Amino acid sequence: MRSNFLLIAFLLLTAMGFAQNVDVSGSVLDLGTGEPIPSVNIFAKDYKIGTSTDFDGNFTLSNVPVGVTLIFSYVGYNNYEYKVTKSEIIKINMVQDLKALEEVVVIGYGTKAKKDVTGSVAVVDTKVIEDLRPIKAEQALQGTVAGVYVSAASGAPGAGLNIRIRGISSNGDNGPLVLIDGYQGDMELLNPSDIESYTVLKDAQASVYGAKGANGVILITTKKGKKNSKTKISINSYTGFQETTKKLNVLNATEYALLLNESYANAGLTLPYPNVSGLGVGTNWQDEVFERAPITNNDISISGGSDKIAYAFSASKINQEGIVGLNKSGFDRGTARVFVGVDLYDNLKLETNLIYTDFNRQSLNENGLGSVLFNAINMPSVFSVYDTNGDYTLLPSTAGYGLEVINPLAQIQNTYNSYNQERLNGSVSLEYKVFNDLKITSRYGFQRANSVGKSFNMLVFYGPSKVFNNVDQSTVSQNTIKFNNSTFDLFGEYKKTLFTDHTFKLTLGGTLYQENGEGLFATGYDVPNNSWEYADIALANGTPSGGPIKTNGSYKATPYKRPSLFATLDYNFKEKYLLSFIFRRDQSSKFGPENSVAYFKSILGGWIISEEDFFNKDGKLNFLKLRGSYGTLGNDAIGNDAFRSLLNGEAEYVFDGNLVTGVAVGGITNPNVKWETDTKLDIGLDAKMFNNKLEITADYYNNIRKDLLIPNTPVSGIGGGAAPGSGNPTINAGTVENKGFELALNYKDNIKDFNYAVGFNITTINNKVTEVNNGSGFLQSGAFGVGQPAPTRMQVGQTIGAFYGYQTDGIFQNQAEVDAHPSQLALGAEAVPGDIRYKDINGDGIINLEDRTFIGKPVADYTLGFNLNLSYKNFDFVGYSYASVGNDMIRNYERAENKLNKLNYVLGRWTGEGTSNEVPRVTAGASANNVFSDYFVEDASFLRIQNIQLGYSLPSSFIEHAKLSKVRLYASVNNVYTFTKYRGYDPAANSGDPIAGGIDYGFYPTPRTYMLGLNVTF
Repeated sequence: MRSNFLLIAFLLLTAMGFAQNVDVSGSVLDLGTGEPIPSVNIFAKDYKIGTSTDFDGNFTLSNVPVGVTLIFSYVGYNNYEYKVTKSEIIKINMVQDLKALEEVVVIGYGTKAKKDVTGSVAVVDTKVIEDLRPIKAEQALQGTVAGVYVSAASGAPGAGLNIRIRGISSNGDNGPLVLIDGYQGDMELLNPSDIESYTVLKDAQASVYGAKGANGVILITTKKGKKNSKTKISINSYTGFQETTKKLNVLNATEYALLLNESYANAGLTLPYPNVSGLGVGTNWQDEVFERAPITNNDISISGGSDKIAYAFSASKINQEGIVGLNKSGFDRGTARVFVGVDLYDNLKLETNLIYTDFNRQSLNENGLGSVLFNAINMPSVFSVYDTNGDYTLLPSTAGYGLEVINPLAQIQNTYNSYNQERLNGSVSLEYKVFNDLKITSRYGFQRANSVGKSFNMLVFYGPSKVFNNVDQSTVSQNTIKFNNSTFDLFGEYKKTLFTDHTFKLTLGGTLYQENGEGLFATGYDVPNNSWEYADIALANGTPSGGPIKTNGSYKATPYKRPSLFATLDYNFKEKYLLSFIFRRDQSSKFGPENSVAYFKSILGGWIISEEDFFNKDGKLNFLKLRGSYGTLGNDAIGNDAFRSLLNGEAEYVFDGNLVTGVAVGGITNPNVKWETDTKLDIGLDAKMFNNKLEITADYYNNIRKDLLIPNTPVSGIGGGAAPGSGNPTINAGTVENKGFELALNYKDNIKDFNYAVGFNITTINNKVTEVNNGSGFLQSGAFGVGQPAPTRMQVGQTIGAFYGYQTDGIFQNQAEVDAHPSQLALGAEAVPGDIRYKDINGDGIINLEDRTFIGKPVADYTLGFNLNLSYKNFDFVGYSYASVGNDMIRNYERAENKLNKLNYVLGRWTGEGTSNEVPRVTAGASANNVFSDYFVEDASFLRIQNIQLGYSLPSSFIEHAKLSKVRLYASVNNVYTFTKYRGYDPAANSGDPIAGGIDYGFYPTPRTYMLGLNVTF
């Protein structure tokens, strides 16, 4: 009996002991450095209680049962377990997990430790994205990756961006392949805050993607939740305004009138402004057009996970108006994203990631003849915005004002259009681990997009004979387009280590990519009330005034399919000798049966010299790797039907004596058309120095693109290429070479509480066309002025897109110089003193079309990037910049009509012998001064401070009572300042055309953006 009593008492006391709850607090430190570790996850094993450390590594956990085990976990560290015995203050020292800290890089259909990478691969992580706060995802790559250049076709909100990796290699598509979590997609509508990292494949490493890898590959990994982590809620918000970075220096009203008088006097005509005393400065049309425009962005993300599930949810909304026209050139983008990863079994994992985007944009005529800025530059400053009746001022109908130049404020007022795209994209994947060395992955990715566009052409009159007048009927044009693609991957990965030193990884698989598209379009006439509110084809019930014409239609694109097989073999010997083989077979429905299949092969190798026994690891040089790669990649970026005949031409037939319009064979086909093939060679060096504080990456590259797809190649006229609706065939007939060097340096260190990191990269580009076999030996593109020959070419021996025109030789100072020079009459007028003197290139004694030569190039000799990160206690500062050196641009935003305004550099014109040898005289008479020559080519080199940001994080002691882990305030400026001699709005702009991209038609400038932001994390 007594023994039973003792047993019961013992059990009761034991139960009371375990039922006791205590408070545990303390700090968590890095064992090696002694530095506190923030955001360490702390949870009680088998109990639903937990917390995390603050900025200073401190924590408090209340009501902890005595006897339970606390688990401390943090990415990059080994888990630490601590058994609670009493209420106490403890200090936990965590040990770094070297394998976990090793940076893992996404490459192809798998991952590698960064030290084992043998290709030229660059990574941009989420820290850079947070620093830059880009509006569009592509902007995070500008200046941050050697060999990657991003340019804007327009600075208008929502406009597209061009990405080029190691130069321009093709006369067609030069954009990289973009994969989002493994499936082929577009980054243009992604919310940058959803991106975890970019991985850029620049060399033969990309050949695992075969037919689409020739222009480089960008792998985007979106953010995911982490298992065994508490729910984390982050809110990011900013608001600000935008303004133009530049206004061109044009003539004020008095300067304009005086110069116009002089031009009339030089032509022997009556002066148009005999009294200029009351004109003053007049109207600065750029001041009238440019406005301060608002921008706001809000996004929220929620992430976390348990033992079996990881999740992440996010939503965002951005609104940006334009600095020209405000909401007439604005856009907004809303996104919602859901990620869920589940361990269905210990060896079976499911991941799904869905992204919904709602994109809306309005746009103006943004560049070229007749654009808003073109009109603001050329509109004479002597005219006011409004006339005496309060209406928009109309330009006079007299000659000299240009038929396309109109009041830009009226143009903005009368422009109406809208575009909306809704897109759903995402992926679902299953990973099955058959056994320890083998896993199989199945993944389905997709994009589905529906877009609706509408434009309204109202009844409007801009002045006599203006080309934009619409005085007959108002019209509304609408379209709806559906687009979808899908990527299905199935691949297995087998990894095995033999005899300790030999590690093999074999990946085998296949991919099926396919896409489809269709669309409808229609035009309605006589919009009720001539109003945007009633602009809909359902309400516009008129008929075309010019008689029956086709006002609606549809299309259904030929389905595109690309089935592929691939294999990669990686070999690692003793963690210092690396070898990789890549093979891919692609088949494209864009080519005929004889050429639809192509094979792409690559070999990559690496030697980690620092692992050798002879390597002196003295702390000065910590890591050294030599690597090289060589392989082939492809490009099939042409239309779907270049190899087959279609009945899409036009023909007139006579039936029963009547002329009937019918169909005929369209463009001439070429059944032998095939892939473009790119051969890539890369030799690289990776190093870490001074206790891993300095990282160095250096590369030499040589890319040769063969069998360029050249459209509209002339053939015999009997083939019918000149018939209505027809055209000449596409053939493989060109070669372009890009070679150069890349160097990237990154250094980071700290001095007590002061941390700093500096990054620098430079890329040299030597671009050369080595073959154009299309009969003429060149391709030409672009436009200059009105009625002049195309100013840019792709020709052997030159950079792609080189400028082709007349070479100047100063200004004629007197009649004797004119008499001694070959005649320039063939250019439109005989020269007189004060005119531009052109060189007789071929020496035949006359100046004509045969004297044109190459006078500039759009391809830079060097591109550079520089970034700086500083932090001191709770303050942080970042700065990013990039530069381009050695590229030229054609100035084509000035109209030659004599009554239009001019840039003020003409004030330095020739007015008599010895007054100027650079700027010609002004005249209202005929001259050859406006033909395309190097007078209109300018050095477009620049250095741009892309972003500066200053932030302050509130102390943890101030915010912890509100259960917040982070509150950060920041001020940021994007597109801070551009140092350049170029006269135009934006030396970094490029239309994206591989041949004509270097022509400045009056680019809408990228705005300077001022932002105030707040980051809050729960």
